[in-house]
Amino acid sequence: MLNATLSTCEKFLFDHLLPNWSEHGIDAEHGYSYESLNHDWSRNSVGRLRLLTQCRQLYTFSHACKLKEDSPWRDKLTPLFEFINSHYYLDDRWIFSLNDDLTVKDEQSDAYALAFVLLSFSHYYQVSGDQRALSYMKQTHQFLMANMQAKTGGFYEAYPVDLTQVRRQNPHMHLLEGYIAAYQASQDAQYKQSIEFLLSLAHEHFYDKNSRTLREFFTNDWQIHPEIGHQVEPGHHFEWVWLLYQAYQICPDPIHLELAQQLFSTGTRHGMSEDGGIYNQIDANTYVPLDEEKRIWPITEYLKAITVMPIGKEEKQLRLANALEFMQQHYLLEDGRWNEYLDKENNAKDFPLPGTSSYHIFLGLVEVLTWQQSN
Repeated sequence: MLNATLSTCEKFLFDHLLPNWSEHGIDAEHGYSYESLNHDWSRNSVGRLRLLTQCRQLYTFSHACKLKEDSPWRDKLTPLFEFINSHYYLDDRWIFSLNDDLTVKDEQSDAYALAFVLLSFSHYYQVSGDQRALSYMKQTHQFLMANMQAKTGGFYEAYPVDLTQVRRQNPHMHLLEGYIAAYQASQDAQYKQSIEFLLSLAHEHFYDKNSRTLREFFTNDWQIHPEIGHQVEPGHHFEWVWLLYQAYQICPDPIHLELAQQLFSTGTRHGMSEDGGIYNQIDANTYVPLDEEKRIWPITEYLKAITVMPIGKEEKQLRLANALEFMQQHYLLEDGRWNEYLDKENNAKDFPLPGTSSYHIFLGLVEVLTWQQSN
Protein backbone atom coordinates (compact mmCIF):
# COMPACT_ATOMS: atom_id res chain seq x y z
CA MET A 1 0.00 0.00 0.00
CA LEU A 2 2.81 2.42 0.87
CA ASN A 3 4.50 1.89 -2.50
CA ALA A 4 1.28 2.67 -4.38
CA THR A 5 0.69 5.77 -2.27
CA LEU A 6 4.23 6.99 -2.88
CA SER A 7 3.87 6.46 -6.61
CA THR A 8 0.81 8.70 -6.55
CA CYS A 9 2.71 11.31 -4.51
CA GLU A 10 5.62 11.24 -6.96
CA LYS A 11 3.26 11.91 -9.85
CA PHE A 12 1.62 14.70 -7.85
CA LEU A 13 5.00 16.41 -7.48
CA PHE A 14 6.74 15.87 -10.78
CA ASP A 15 3.79 15.59 -13.17
CA HIS A 16 1.53 18.24 -11.69
CA LEU A 17 2.76 20.61 -8.95
CA LEU A 18 6.15 21.53 -10.43
CA PRO A 19 5.03 21.77 -14.09
CA ASN A 20 1.97 23.84 -13.20
CA TRP A 21 3.86 26.28 -10.99
CA SER A 22 6.54 26.50 -13.66
CA GLU A 23 3.93 27.34 -16.28
CA HIS A 24 1.55 29.55 -14.29
CA GLY A 25 3.53 30.76 -11.26
CA ILE A 26 6.67 32.13 -12.93
CA ASP A 27 6.50 35.52 -14.64
CA ALA A 28 7.35 34.92 -18.29
CA GLU A 29 8.98 38.32 -18.84
CA HIS A 30 11.04 38.80 -15.68
CA GLY A 31 11.52 35.25 -14.39
CA TYR A 32 10.34 35.72 -10.80
CA SER A 33 7.83 33.60 -8.91
CA TYR A 34 4.44 34.98 -8.00
CA GLU A 35 3.78 35.28 -4.30
CA SER A 36 0.52 33.36 -4.47
CA LEU A 37 -1.76 31.60 -6.97
CA ASN A 38 -5.49 31.01 -6.98
CA HIS A 39 -6.82 27.49 -7.33
CA ASP A 40 -7.41 28.02 -11.05
CA TRP A 41 -3.65 28.71 -11.37
CA SER A 42 -4.21 32.44 -11.94
CA ARG A 43 -2.03 34.97 -10.12
CA ASN A 44 -3.22 36.10 -6.71
CA SER A 45 -1.62 39.51 -6.19
CA VAL A 46 -1.03 40.27 -2.51
CA GLY A 47 0.87 43.54 -2.84
CA ARG A 48 4.36 42.22 -2.22
CA LEU A 49 7.02 39.88 -3.59
CA ARG A 50 9.23 38.53 -0.84
CA LEU A 51 12.84 37.43 -1.19
CA LEU A 52 11.77 34.39 0.84
CA THR A 53 9.29 33.28 -1.81
CA GLN A 54 11.79 33.65 -4.63
CA CYS A 55 14.40 31.65 -2.77
CA ARG A 56 12.03 28.86 -1.80
CA GLN A 57 11.02 28.47 -5.43
CA LEU A 58 14.65 28.53 -6.57
CA TYR A 59 15.47 25.86 -3.99
CA THR A 60 12.52 23.66 -4.98
CA PHE A 61 13.17 23.76 -8.71
CA SER A 62 16.95 23.37 -8.24
CA HIS A 63 16.55 20.33 -5.99
CA ALA A 64 14.00 18.89 -8.41
CA CYS A 65 16.50 19.31 -11.26
CA LYS A 66 19.05 17.31 -9.27
CA LEU A 67 16.53 14.47 -9.18
CA LYS A 68 15.20 14.81 -12.74
CA GLU A 69 17.96 16.00 -15.06
CA ASP A 70 15.75 16.57 -18.10
CA SER A 71 13.20 18.61 -16.17
CA PRO A 72 11.05 21.00 -18.22
CA TRP A 73 11.48 23.65 -15.53
CA ARG A 74 15.30 23.72 -15.73
CA ASP A 75 15.19 26.81 -17.95
CA LYS A 76 13.42 28.69 -15.14
CA LEU A 77 16.41 28.47 -12.79
CA THR A 78 18.87 31.01 -14.21
CA PRO A 79 16.27 33.76 -14.85
CA LEU A 80 15.01 33.31 -11.28
CA PHE A 81 18.55 33.41 -9.87
CA GLU A 82 19.33 36.53 -11.91
CA PHE A 83 16.11 38.22 -10.81
CA ILE A 84 16.89 37.60 -7.14
CA ASN A 85 20.37 39.06 -7.47
CA SER A 86 19.38 42.10 -9.52
CA HIS A 87 16.30 43.10 -7.50
CA TYR A 88 16.94 42.06 -3.89
CA TYR A 89 20.68 42.60 -3.42
CA LEU A 90 21.05 46.34 -2.84
CA ASP A 91 23.92 48.18 -1.15
CA ASP A 92 25.73 44.91 -0.34
CA ARG A 93 22.81 43.30 1.50
CA TRP A 94 19.53 41.50 0.82
CA ILE A 95 16.24 43.36 1.19
CA PHE A 96 12.97 41.81 2.31
CA SER A 97 10.40 42.55 -0.42
CA LEU A 98 9.32 44.33 -3.59
CA ASN A 99 6.01 45.82 -4.62
CA ASP A 100 4.06 44.16 -7.42
CA ASP A 101 5.54 46.73 -9.84
CA LEU A 102 9.04 45.51 -8.80
CA THR A 103 9.95 48.68 -6.89
CA VAL A 104 11.42 48.29 -3.40
CA LYS A 105 8.82 47.77 -0.66
CA ASP A 106 10.70 46.77 2.51
CA GLU A 107 14.45 47.38 2.82
CA GLN A 108 14.99 45.31 5.96
CA SER A 109 17.39 42.37 5.84
CA ASP A 110 15.47 39.49 7.38
CA ALA A 111 17.33 36.62 9.06
CA TYR A 112 14.66 34.10 8.06
CA ALA A 113 14.94 35.12 4.40
CA LEU A 114 18.75 35.08 4.48
CA ALA A 115 18.56 31.45 5.57
CA PHE A 116 16.82 30.66 2.29
CA VAL A 117 19.42 32.54 0.28
CA LEU A 118 21.94 30.07 1.69
CA LEU A 119 19.68 27.06 1.06
CA SER A 120 18.57 27.95 -2.46
CA PHE A 121 21.94 29.19 -3.71
CA SER A 122 23.59 26.01 -2.41
CA HIS A 123 21.27 23.85 -4.49
CA TYR A 124 21.38 26.19 -7.48
CA TYR A 125 25.19 26.00 -7.44
CA GLN A 126 25.11 22.20 -7.40
CA VAL A 127 22.86 22.19 -10.48
CA SER A 128 24.43 25.07 -12.42
CA GLY A 129 28.05 25.25 -11.27
CA ASP A 130 27.65 29.03 -11.17
CA GLN A 131 30.44 30.32 -8.91
CA ARG A 132 28.49 33.51 -8.24
CA ALA A 133 26.16 31.50 -6.03
CA LEU A 134 29.08 30.57 -3.75
CA SER A 135 30.19 34.20 -3.69
CA TYR A 136 26.75 35.46 -2.69
CA MET A 137 26.54 32.78 0.00
CA LYS A 138 29.83 33.91 1.50
CA GLN A 139 28.74 37.57 1.41
CA THR A 140 25.46 36.59 3.09
CA HIS A 141 27.36 34.77 5.83
CA GLN A 142 29.72 37.69 6.35
CA PHE A 143 26.81 40.13 6.57
CA LEU A 144 25.08 38.01 9.20
CA MET A 145 28.22 37.73 11.29
CA ALA A 146 29.12 41.43 11.00
CA ASN A 147 25.68 43.01 11.38
CA MET A 148 23.12 40.64 12.89
CA GLN A 149 24.91 38.75 15.66
CA ALA A 150 23.47 39.42 19.11
CA LYS A 151 25.74 39.90 22.11
CA THR A 152 23.55 37.46 24.02
CA GLY A 153 23.97 34.81 21.32
CA GLY A 154 22.24 33.97 18.09
CA PHE A 155 21.06 36.43 15.47
CA TYR A 156 18.64 39.32 15.56
CA GLU A 157 15.44 39.07 13.57
CA ALA A 158 16.34 41.78 11.09
CA TYR A 159 18.72 44.54 10.12
CA PRO A 160 18.57 47.40 11.05
CA VAL A 161 18.43 45.82 14.50
CA ASP A 162 15.42 46.45 16.75
CA LEU A 163 16.28 45.44 20.32
CA THR A 164 12.60 45.44 21.31
CA GLN A 165 11.69 42.62 18.92
CA VAL A 166 10.73 39.23 20.29
CA ARG A 167 13.53 36.72 19.70
CA ARG A 168 12.46 33.54 17.89
CA GLN A 169 13.97 30.13 17.40
CA ASN A 170 12.43 29.82 13.91
CA PRO A 171 14.95 31.95 11.94
CA HIS A 172 17.76 30.08 13.67
CA MET A 173 16.28 26.72 12.67
CA HIS A 174 16.23 27.79 9.03
CA LEU A 175 19.71 29.28 9.28
CA LEU A 176 20.85 25.85 10.48
CA GLU A 177 19.17 24.36 7.41
CA GLY A 178 20.85 26.93 5.18
CA TYR A 179 24.29 26.43 6.67
CA ILE A 180 24.00 22.63 6.39
CA ALA A 181 23.26 23.04 2.67
CA ALA A 182 26.05 25.60 2.29
CA TYR A 183 28.57 23.26 3.91
CA GLN A 184 27.42 20.31 1.80
CA ALA A 185 27.86 22.40 -1.35
CA SER A 186 31.20 24.00 -0.49
CA GLN A 187 32.86 22.15 2.43
CA ASP A 188 33.70 25.63 3.79
CA ALA A 189 34.81 25.36 7.44
CA GLN A 190 33.14 28.69 8.28
CA TYR A 191 29.75 27.13 7.63
CA LYS A 192 30.55 24.19 9.87
CA GLN A 193 31.37 26.63 12.69
CA SER A 194 27.98 28.28 12.18
CA ILE A 195 26.28 24.88 12.33
CA GLU A 196 27.96 24.17 15.66
CA PHE A 197 27.02 27.62 16.93
CA LEU A 198 23.33 27.13 16.03
CA LEU A 199 23.24 23.64 17.51
CA SER A 200 24.54 25.02 20.81
CA LEU A 201 21.66 27.51 20.85
CA ALA A 202 19.18 24.68 20.45
CA HIS A 203 20.61 22.79 23.39
CA GLU A 204 21.12 25.80 25.65
CA HIS A 205 18.06 27.92 24.91
CA PHE A 206 15.46 26.54 22.50
CA TYR A 207 14.88 23.18 24.21
CA ASP A 208 13.16 23.40 27.58
CA LYS A 209 14.14 20.32 29.59
CA ASN A 210 11.31 20.69 32.10
CA SER A 211 8.50 20.48 29.56
CA ARG A 212 10.57 18.68 26.90
CA THR A 213 9.36 21.16 24.33
CA LEU A 214 11.00 23.34 21.73
CA ARG A 215 10.26 26.91 22.75
CA GLU A 216 9.49 29.54 20.11
CA PHE A 217 9.54 33.00 21.68
CA PHE A 218 12.13 34.65 23.91
CA THR A 219 13.28 37.92 25.42
CA ASN A 220 16.47 39.55 24.20
CA ASP A 221 18.56 37.54 26.71
CA TRP A 222 16.93 34.20 25.80
CA GLN A 223 14.51 33.95 28.69
CA ILE A 224 11.20 32.33 27.75
CA HIS A 225 8.91 35.18 26.74
CA PRO A 226 6.57 35.95 29.67
CA GLU A 227 3.48 36.50 27.48
CA ILE A 228 3.76 34.15 24.51
CA GLY A 229 6.58 31.81 25.50
CA HIS A 230 4.14 29.00 26.26
CA GLN A 231 3.08 28.79 22.60
CA VAL A 232 4.92 26.01 20.78
CA GLU A 233 4.51 24.36 17.38
CA PRO A 234 4.61 20.57 16.92
CA GLY A 235 5.64 21.06 13.30
CA HIS A 236 8.87 22.71 14.40
CA HIS A 237 9.58 19.81 16.75
CA PHE A 238 9.51 17.50 13.72
CA GLU A 239 11.47 19.94 11.55
CA TRP A 240 14.27 20.04 14.12
CA VAL A 241 14.32 16.21 14.30
CA TRP A 242 15.22 16.00 10.62
CA LEU A 243 17.72 18.88 10.83
CA LEU A 244 19.46 17.40 13.86
CA TYR A 245 20.05 14.19 11.93
CA GLN A 246 21.39 16.17 8.96
CA ALA A 247 23.66 18.15 11.28
CA TYR A 248 24.89 14.95 12.94
CA GLN A 249 26.45 13.90 9.65
CA ILE A 250 28.65 17.02 9.87
CA CYS A 251 29.00 17.37 13.66
CA PRO A 252 28.72 13.79 14.96
CA ASP A 253 27.90 14.35 18.63
CA PRO A 254 25.28 11.92 20.03
CA ILE A 255 23.64 14.69 22.06
CA HIS A 256 22.08 15.93 18.81
CA LEU A 257 20.36 12.58 18.24
CA GLU A 258 19.24 12.48 21.87
CA LEU A 259 17.59 15.86 21.43
CA ALA A 260 15.97 14.70 18.20
CA GLN A 261 14.47 11.71 19.99
CA GLN A 262 13.06 13.92 22.76
CA LEU A 263 11.49 16.29 20.24
CA PHE A 264 9.99 13.42 18.24
CA SER A 265 8.51 11.97 21.42
CA THR A 266 6.94 15.29 22.42
CA GLY A 267 5.66 15.99 18.93
CA THR A 268 4.03 12.60 18.46
CA ARG A 269 2.64 12.43 22.00
CA HIS A 270 1.11 15.89 22.20
CA GLY A 271 1.04 17.44 18.73
CA MET A 272 -1.01 14.93 16.79
CA SER A 273 -4.78 15.04 16.63
CA GLU A 274 -6.68 11.84 17.31
CA ASP A 275 -8.56 12.30 14.03
CA GLY A 276 -5.39 12.81 12.03
CA GLY A 277 -3.06 15.66 11.21
CA ILE A 278 -0.77 17.88 13.27
CA TYR A 279 -2.02 20.76 15.41
CA ASN A 280 -0.69 24.19 14.52
CA GLN A 281 0.08 25.08 18.13
CA ILE A 282 -0.02 23.61 21.66
CA ASP A 283 0.66 24.90 25.16
CA ALA A 284 4.17 23.94 26.28
CA ASN A 285 3.13 23.70 29.94
CA THR A 286 -0.17 21.81 29.68
CA TYR A 287 0.15 20.30 26.17
CA VAL A 288 -3.42 21.42 25.46
CA PRO A 289 -3.94 22.48 21.83
CA LEU A 290 -4.02 26.26 21.43
CA ASP A 291 -4.71 26.18 17.69
CA GLU A 292 -6.50 23.02 16.57
CA GLU A 293 -6.39 23.96 12.91
CA LYS A 294 -3.88 22.13 10.72
CA ARG A 295 -1.80 23.88 8.10
CA ILE A 296 -0.17 21.59 5.53
CA TRP A 297 3.49 22.16 6.41
CA PRO A 298 3.57 20.44 9.85
CA ILE A 299 2.58 17.07 8.43
CA THR A 300 5.26 17.35 5.74
CA GLU A 301 7.81 17.93 8.52
CA TYR A 302 6.43 14.89 10.33
CA LEU A 303 7.12 12.83 7.20
CA LYS A 304 10.74 14.00 7.16
CA ALA A 305 11.17 13.21 10.84
CA ILE A 306 9.83 9.67 10.41
CA THR A 307 12.37 8.90 7.69
CA VAL A 308 15.36 9.61 9.95
CA MET A 309 14.12 8.30 13.31
CA PRO A 310 15.59 4.94 14.42
CA ILE A 311 12.25 3.20 14.87
CA GLY A 312 11.31 -0.26 13.65
CA LYS A 313 10.64 -0.65 9.93
CA GLU A 314 7.06 -1.78 10.52
CA GLU A 315 6.29 1.25 12.72
CA LYS A 316 8.01 3.54 10.24
CA GLN A 317 5.99 2.20 7.32
CA LEU A 318 2.76 2.47 9.32
CA ARG A 319 3.44 6.07 10.35
CA LEU A 320 4.35 7.03 6.79
CA ALA A 321 1.33 5.27 5.31
CA ASN A 322 -1.08 6.91 7.77
CA ALA A 323 0.38 10.38 7.26
CA LEU A 324 0.42 10.09 3.47
CA GLU A 325 -3.12 8.74 3.41
CA PHE A 326 -4.24 11.72 5.51
CA MET A 327 -2.46 14.10 3.15
CA GLN A 328 -4.04 12.55 0.09
CA GLN A 329 -7.48 12.57 1.67
CA HIS A 330 -7.39 16.12 3.04
CA TYR A 331 -4.60 18.20 1.49
CA LEU A 332 -3.45 17.09 -1.96
CA LEU A 333 -5.74 17.96 -4.85
CA GLU A 334 -5.74 17.16 -8.55
CA ASP A 335 -3.32 18.91 -10.91
CA GLY A 336 -0.79 19.64 -8.18
CA ARG A 337 -2.95 21.97 -6.11
CA TRP A 338 -3.40 21.61 -2.35
CA ASN A 339 -5.42 22.74 0.63
CA GLU A 340 -3.26 25.05 2.72
CA TYR A 341 -5.43 24.94 5.88
CA LEU A 342 -7.81 22.53 7.54
CA ASP A 343 -10.11 23.53 10.38
CA LYS A 344 -10.19 21.46 13.57
CA GLU A 345 -12.76 19.08 12.00
CA ASN A 346 -10.41 18.51 9.02
CA ASN A 347 -12.55 20.52 6.65
CA ALA A 348 -10.55 22.41 4.02
CA LYS A 349 -10.56 26.20 4.35
CA ASP A 350 -10.81 28.46 1.32
CA PHE A 351 -7.26 29.74 0.90
CA PRO A 352 -4.99 30.47 -2.12
CA LEU A 353 -1.76 28.59 -2.88
CA PRO A 354 1.20 30.33 -1.18
CA GLY A 355 4.43 30.40 -3.14
CA THR A 356 6.29 29.36 0.01
CA SER A 357 4.45 26.08 0.64
CA SER A 358 5.64 24.01 -2.32
CA TYR A 359 9.06 23.94 -0.58
CA HIS A 360 7.52 22.03 2.34
CA ILE A 361 5.40 19.73 0.20
CA PHE A 362 8.27 18.95 -2.17
CA LEU A 363 10.89 18.20 0.48
CA GLY A 364 8.54 16.20 2.69
CA LEU A 365 7.50 13.89 -0.14
CA VAL A 366 10.99 13.68 -1.65
CA GLU A 367 12.48 12.57 1.66
CA VAL A 368 9.98 9.71 1.84
CA LEU A 369 10.66 8.76 -1.79
CA THR A 370 14.42 8.81 -1.07
CA TRP A 371 13.91 6.65 2.01
CA GLN A 372 11.82 4.19 0.00
CA GLN A 373 14.51 3.85 -2.67
CA SER A 374 17.18 3.03 -0.09
CA ASN A 375 15.10 0.39 1.74
